[in-house]
Amino acid sequence: MNMVILDSYVENPGDLSWAPLEKLGNLTLYDAIPENNVDEIVRCIGNAEVVITNKTPLPAEVLRRCPTVKCIAILATGYNIVDIECAKELGIPVCNVPTYGTFAVAQFTIAMLLEICSRVAEHDRTVHAGKWQNSPQWSYWECPLMELADKTLGIIGFGRIGQQVARIASAMGMKVLAYSRTETEEGRKLADYVDLPTLLSASDVVSLHCPLFPETEGIINRSTIAQMKDGAILLNASRGGLVVDADLAQALHSGKLSAAALDVVSQEPIRPDNPLLNAPNCILTPHIAWAARECRQRIIDTTVDNVRAYCAGSPIHVVNP
Repeated sequence: MNMVILDSYVENPGDLSWAPLEKLGNLTLYDAIPENNVDEIVRCIGNAEVVITNKTPLPAEVLRRCPTVKCIAILATGYNIVDIECAKELGIPVCNVPTYGTFAVAQFTIAMLLEICSRVAEHDRTVHAGKWQNSPQWSYWECPLMELADKTLGIIGFGRIGQQVARIASAMGMKVLAYSRTETEEGRKLADYVDLPTLLSASDVVSLHCPLFPETEGIINRSTIAQMKDGAILLNASRGGLVVDADLAQALHSGKLSAAALDVVSQEPIRPDNPLLNAPNCILTPHIAWAARECRQRIIDTTVDNVRAYCAGSPIHVVNP
């Protein structure tokens, strides 16, 4: 069986092993392929039966030009890079990794919030620059610091990651509100479910953990920001398309929002003209909340399970049954 990984480097730059996959067939690795080059994607797929991808898109045009493809394995949970309906029409199961980074993404989300509130890295830089040793006072702070106890965290999207963020926030003394398409008993133990306008108006911090669907695209925009508390904080370690970048930048410039921390933006890698690059009090990281070594190992392990199950004739984690 011939297999190909279209963008292996992001998932595994060399610190992990593809050996378990190599035991299942002939494996070809590409570090990365230009996302908008359909001809190159088709060429790299070649005669592969199993195509493995992280972010390299597989639109209908690619799928129809690659008749040998019988299974697609995604090195991620999200599957919007694949034309699911076309794959279903062609009888190609698309298998994802349902969960791998719950704890790491929640940890990263809280790390972004703590950086906004405690400014650890900022003050570390001033100390190393000599400001403390030359200070006339025994202590100083460059900006206001914030205690999170008794503040309200509003979580939009209350699945595994949102619930883990809630657990950590509760341990720090925060009150937690949640807005979600579905409500569960486990969720009710961790937060008060409310509608979106209530969450926005009552929260000191709003954190996004919902998938990117047509109904959630741009859920944070000029209108919803207007409903938020003056001086609120926005966190996004989910999908960049949930936020209208220009509207958020304007809210930061005006002071409507006091700060934002984003691991994702609408177009990635970030474009040089993205207005958030020049927005005040805006922390930006390069979509790495998922990238702890432990998470990436889980992705490989689950992908091996997905390919092995396909070979056995009983695909698992299929998103287009």
